[in-house]
Amino acid sequence: MEKETINQKIERLDEVVDWFYGENFDLAKATDKYAEAAKLAKEIEKDLDSLKNEISVIQKDFTKN
Repeated sequence: MEKETINQKIERLDEVVDWFYGENFDLAKATDKYAEAAKLAKEIEKDLDSLKNEISVIQKDFTKN
C-alpha cells in the first residue's frame, strides 16, 4: 500500500467536506464523516509539521556554509 501524499489527503478531506453540502448528505452518516474528516485533518497537520522540520534542518545546513 502506497503512502498518500499530503495533496491526496487534502483532496480526500475536500471530498468529505463537500459531502456535508451535497445532495447525498445523511444525518445518520454525519458522525462517521466528521470523524473521517477530523482524522484526515490530524494526518495532514502531522505531515505538514514533519515537512516544516525537514525544511528547518535543510535551512540550517545552508546557513552554516
